[in-house]
Parts: sequence; C-alpha cells; structure tokens
Amino acid sequence: MSDRPDVTNNIDLLLDALPPHITNAIQASDADSADLLEVVMDLGRLPEARYRDEERFLSDREVTQEDIDYVIGRIGTFGEDNRAGIPRTLHRISAMRNRRGTVIGLTCRVGRAVFGTVVIIRDLVETGKSILLLGKPGTGKTTLLRETARVLAEEFRKRVVIVDTSNEIAGDGDIPHPGIGRARRMQVPRPAEQHGVMIEAVENHMPEVIVIDEIGTELEAMAARTIAERGVQLVGTAHGNTLDNLMINPTLSDLVGGIQAVTLGDEEARRRGTQKTVLERKAPPTFDVLVEIESWDSVTVYDDVAAAVDAILRGEDPPAELRSRDADGVVQVETVRRELIDAPALGRRISPTRGGGERGGGERGGGERFGGPRLRERGGANGGVGPGVLTQRIFPFGVSRNRLETAIERLRVPAVIVRDMKDATLVMTLKNYYRQSAQRLKQAEEHGVPVYVLRNNTITQMERQLSQVFNLREPEGDDAEPESREPRSNGSEVIEDAMVEIETAIGQLMTGERSAIELTPRSSYIRRLQHQMADRYNLRSESRGDDPNRRVKIYR
Repeated sequence: MSDRPDVTNNIDLLLDALPPHITNAIQASDADSADLLEVVMDLGRLPEARYRDEERFLSDREVTQEDIDYVIGRIGTFGEDNRAGIPRTLHRISAMRNRRGTVIGLTCRVGRAVFGTVVIIRDLVETGKSILLLGKPGTGKTTLLRETARVLAEEFRKRVVIVDTSNEIAGDGDIPHPGIGRARRMQVPRPAEQHGVMIEAVENHMPEVIVIDEIGTELEAMAARTIAERGVQLVGTAHGNTLDNLMINPTLSDLVGGIQAVTLGDEEARRRGTQKTVLERKAPPTFDVLVEIESWDSVTVYDDVAAAVDAILRGEDPPAELRSRDADGVVQVETVRRELIDAPALGRRISPTRGGGERGGGERGGGERFGGPRLRERGGANGGVGPGVLTQRIFPFGVSRNRLETAIERLRVPAVIVRDMKDATLVMTLKNYYRQSAQRLKQAEEHGVPVYVLRNNTITQMERQLSQVFNLREPEGDDAEPESREPRSNGSEVIEDAMVEIETAIGQLMTGERSAIELTPRSSYIRRLQHQMADRYNLRSESRGDDPNRRVKIYR
C-alpha cells in the first residue's frame, strides 16, 4: 500500500445534481475542487461553497424553491434523519425543513474515500483490539473508519460487517461504494434501530469485526458492550472530542468503563490522601484503544483505555502517544504523559500549589516563553487589539486545537492556527513536551520562532497566554465598578486562586457531595471566568450580593 493518500471523491456526480448556474460557478472558480467540503443552499439566501480554508458565494441570485426541488429530484430519498445521498457515491445531502415539513435548505457535503489514512494507526488495527475514534466534525473520523474496514477485509481477510446508519460509510443505494473493499454493509432502516441491527449483525452473519459510525445513545453503547463480550473486534466512532469528554458523558461513559462514586472508610481515605467520596471505574472498557483525531495526519492514542481512565481518576497524567505523519508519509510516534484537561469534573484533587502546576522562575500568567524575540503589540483603547496588529499564525504542538480555537474566538484576537510549523509565527506547547527537548521545537527556536510553554492544556491558560502575546487588558464586566477589580501586580495569582476554588467546587457538585456552593466574592472579570467554567460543565450559576461582596453561586 502506498504511503501517500489516494483520494476518490466522484465530485462530478454531485455537481450534476446541483442547479446548472451553481455547478458552472464551482467549475469556473479558481479554487481547487479537491478542497471543496460542502455546498450550502438555503431558501432566500445566496448559495455558498465551503472549502478547507475559505467560503465563497456562488451566485448573486438567491436560492429559490425551484433550485432546492431541482436537487431533491436528482438524489436518493431522505430518511428519518433527513439525510439522502447519490447512489454509489459517498456524498451526503442533509435537509432543513420548515414546520410544515417542506425542505427549505440543503447541505451538500462532498464524500471522499481516502486510501492510505489508516497508516497512522495500522499497527493498532493489526492487533485485533477494539478501537474507538473520537474527533470533532470534519477531522476525518468516518474516512478513517471506512479505510480501516477496507484494510481489515481485503488485506487481513477478516469477515467485516459495517452497520451503516445513514449510508455515510458505504454510500447511498443498494450497492456499496468500492471504498469499503470486501467488507459487507448492513443498512439501518431508522436511526433509532441502530442498536438492534448491531446485535443482528453478530447473531446472523458471523462477523470477526463490526464497524459502527456515531455511537450516540445508551442503547447503542449497551449493544457495543454486548458485541465486545462475544469476542468480536469493534471499530467505531462516538460523539465527543477527547477521552475527558467521554468520561463525563453519562450516556456514553460505559464505552470506557463507566464511572461511579465510591465512599471510602476513614482509614482508607487517609491512606490515599483523598476525600471520602472518590470516583472509580466501575467495569472493563468496551474499547481497548482510544484515538483522538486532530486531522488525518495527527492523532493522540491511548493504547490502554483502562489504564488511562484509572490514571485520570487518580489525578495522574495518563500515558498517551502523539502520532504525526509528515509530508513523506512517515509516521512519527512520541510517547508523552498528557496534561489533564478540565480535571475537576473527573474528581481530580487540586493541590494547594494553585492547580498543581510547577512554578518555574520565569513563568508569568499563562506560561513561559522560550526562544525568539518577544512579540509586542499595542492593545486597543478598550482592552482589545488595536488596528494594524499583524495576524499571528500559531502552531499548537501537543496543545488542543479545539480549545485554542475557542480561546481565540473568545478574545477576538487576530490569530489563526496553522498545521505546519514552518508557516508559524509562534508555537504553543506544554511543559512536558518542551522538557523532552523535541527536535521540532529546537528547530523552531533556531529559526527565531518564539515558543510559548503553557502550564496545562486548558482554555484559561490559553486565553492568558494570548492576552500576553497581544498585550490585552482584562475586560471590564458590565456589573463592576473599576475599584472592585484586583490590582494588576497580583492579578494572575488572584485569578489562579479563584479558578482553583471553582474547580474544587465543580468537583464536589459533580460527585454529589454538595448541591450548591457559594464562592468567595470576586471582581466582575473573575466572576465572568467562573460563570464560563460552570457553563462548560452544564452547571447553573448566578451572581449574588452587592460589590464588593458580590460572588458567584453554582448549583446543579
């Protein structure tokens, strides 16, 4: 098998289903059709093409009902999930309906069979262990799942059955797309019946491997456990971006063994140095291996899910592998001990040293900066970024792209995330990566690219570091008086104290120890950060009292 991906997209068949003036605009565009992700057609709006790096309007004429009906007449039938396809292709057309059930919007997504993507996890597939793939939409979960099914069926000659709920893995129509190779495909009449088809596949067709896309309900999680207990290899995807997200998802946490609150005796609690109520894994995980997908060329692997979950629940850094694939198709594997993310919801003990982070002599605020000239820009009058500030191109090395994107959006700073270090104007990484003196970080420093080292992989740390890069001032809250804010000299320590306090409170609420907690009075800026933290864990929060004693109360 070639090391370089081979892409098959049948894009001509999708273009044939679109109105001629939209098809002509796409074909006449100077954009590469290989980068086309989807075409959006909403009634009364301009048609839009979305590429990997940009969005373009395709016409100055608004979409009409006739345009939408034109597409509907040239594709398959919509199912209960409002998805349709084009026979023997991987394209997916999703409908938006009004209250009368009439289709008033279409999202025409380009489906691609990408051969060669499995190289980055091929050794894991060969072991016969069950593998769970996680990642946000658009990172290539389904593409990697399809390629895994093909390799298992064709190269390892295993009996593979795909449970294809929305015909997204093997395409629309009764004849599956050649992208799945010799694997067999079972279609699901209605999404609510996916769990039943999963069990039927095992009972009726004697598979060695079951492939499932988008495990999303408790019944499907239970069906997956039943299949695994029968000795069948599972390869699937689930809703969620990281192992941490999955552990606190009450519907799907069983996929990684589930979590239960256990009350310890006084002596055992003292021996462990924990509170009396702790969280523990309650069963063996359904999936042996978990893969967090950043892109086709970058993944984080936990090759022992049970050990990773246990480590997180003990407040330790779970062992993981960072795998990246370079332009030559060579896979680089680096063993790391990943920093915990949003640990309080998982019962992590917060040490007295403000979140457990080590305090180095050069650290300030969000992290430490090594190498290259310091980037200084002038802040705007209201604490924002002033006009004329150059856009920073950030390469995250071991840092969560999703969280960094969120931090950039919240602060509204001119920054973009790049996928190649040579395109970056600065690099963000974590302490453990920098201490290992990774060759790529050394190369960045040698080329004068500054490397910023975060203490942990949280949005709060990223926002603080971005604020330093762009020289931002802390925004004023809408309910604060200027004198109620903490002094700048010790502001970072005050913020850390406040965030440790709310992290501890969230942990107590999530484990059921308390039903409501009032925090220490804080300034409006810090209260806003605390409200955001509570919101991330689906907890309710409100500000109570009057300044200077106004404080946040959080409760379930």
